[in-house]
Amino acid sequence: MYDDSPRGARPGGVSRRRFIAGTGSVLGSAALAGQAPPALAATAPEATAPEAAAAVIEPGAHVPALVIGTGYGGSVAALRLAQAGVDVHMAEMGMAWDTPGPDGRIFANTTSPDYRSYWLRTRTKQPLSNFLGFPIDRDVPRHTGILDAEEMGGIIVYQGRGVGGGSLVNGGMAVTPRRENFGAVLPSVAPDEMYSVYYPRANQGLGVGTVDPDWFETADCYQYARVGRKHAQRSGFPFVFVPDVYDWDYMEQEAAGTVPRSALAGEILYGNNHGKKSLQKTYLARAKATGRVVVSALHKVTSVTPAAGSRYTVVIDQLDTTGATTATKTVTADRVFFAAGSVGTSKLLVRLKATGALPGLNAEVGRGWGDNGNVMCGRANHLWDPTGALQSAIPCCGIDNWAAGGAFAEVAPLPTGIETYASFYLSITRNPHRARFSWNAAAGKVDLDWQTAWKQPSVDMARTIFDEINAKEGTIYRTDLFGTYKIWGDHLTYHPLGGAVLNRATDNHGRLHGYPGLYVIDGALIPGNTTVNPFVTITALAERNIEAIIAADL
Repeated sequence: MYDDSPRGARPGGVSRRRFIAGTGSVLGSAALAGQAPPALAATAPEATAPEAAAAVIEPGAHVPALVIGTGYGGSVAALRLAQAGVDVHMAEMGMAWDTPGPDGRIFANTTSPDYRSYWLRTRTKQPLSNFLGFPIDRDVPRHTGILDAEEMGGIIVYQGRGVGGGSLVNGGMAVTPRRENFGAVLPSVAPDEMYSVYYPRANQGLGVGTVDPDWFETADCYQYARVGRKHAQRSGFPFVFVPDVYDWDYMEQEAAGTVPRSALAGEILYGNNHGKKSLQKTYLARAKATGRVVVSALHKVTSVTPAAGSRYTVVIDQLDTTGATTATKTVTADRVFFAAGSVGTSKLLVRLKATGALPGLNAEVGRGWGDNGNVMCGRANHLWDPTGALQSAIPCCGIDNWAAGGAFAEVAPLPTGIETYASFYLSITRNPHRARFSWNAAAGKVDLDWQTAWKQPSVDMARTIFDEINAKEGTIYRTDLFGTYKIWGDHLTYHPLGGAVLNRATDNHGRLHGYPGLYVIDGALIPGNTTVNPFVTITALAERNIEAIIAADL
């Protein structure tokens, strides 16, 4: 797993033979790919509309506020509107994720992807596509699963699908940007109000907490993080604990064996069954408790057009679990909040503008999209630096080289169930490139003009950390995680941002220009980068904007 003479080896790489010899087994590929129970892996349940038993929006209905999407921005808007006395209906394209599958679990395990794992794919598209040189993607039944791996414009954009949006599938790293970096994140927003009011409000609403540092020092499941800390500090990089929305008391009980394992069972990519405080347990739970919020799952908004009386006509497709449309409903709404995520909101607005549904949207709609500078890599450690066979799927720390090298890297888990002697990282970088969504009339779809080559600045910035660590430790990069002899995971983003940028496509509180009563309230408002994991900033900005909207517009 290490090269004691790096200069004589393949530059930047390591041979497949050496990896196999270092781990002592090729079973790691099977461990990472997993073996789902045959009934789950082979067959999806018959197509159903799980929300049929619950209250759903009816054709011809009128709603005071319609929220498109149930992620961070939409959940904040729904809660605060309801608390202000406004009845809210939320339309969510994904499933409700409130019913256990045949195995008794709501969510599939990361190491055993099945029909619940991917949004309308017949083969998995895992962020780590290879292990020890072997491909690990597998066939799965087509289903409205929880993770969308949307391929567009030279990049794969990973997005959560279901009630709770991205909170269902992310690592829960709840990071507030350093104040000195905030001007580059949201230049039209006053830092004082964000850091004194809205960031604290968001952190409280999300249930943010930090790992107990004393427990961290002895927990077997964070050995990988302690190795990452040692290597970072020996190379002179600042190492920080990162807040998270996991229930840390539950995590400690998992480690003690007194509750069912969740993070310690590798649950992250396809949902977490127990300890994670997703929006279902925080903002959405509080919104539903008001009695003024109704959620229609498997409902996809396809059109929004002006109607008489300063209202809007909204067309919604109801889906079954194969993705087929089972009904099309037309409703009216006094106000519509676009909260379908950066990609969903941007694509919908661009299409509505281009096809004449909302022709008055300005030219900034679709612009300013970025990937938050995401790039991944792995390092092959020496045999005396094991990272642990048991790894918590919830990261809790990172390396901050933003000021000097333009990169913040979370020390990420690689929960294969075997010892890999590997350190794995997801970096957020100061990538300057921004893409644009545009309408492709010939194909009848929205395109994104992102270019794969635009990832090179992110790679260069991540290298400011990991080239230095490798030189200090005498280690090399892993080359078996993203393909054959490929060091960098430069093909994806977990953090799509922008496309309807604040104070450009909208006013400075998210009101869409030209259409009173239409608002953007999600990550589409943020121009491409937050310097850290973005969901706390999305939540705080939504808190700021909805407060102003309620005060002035309602």
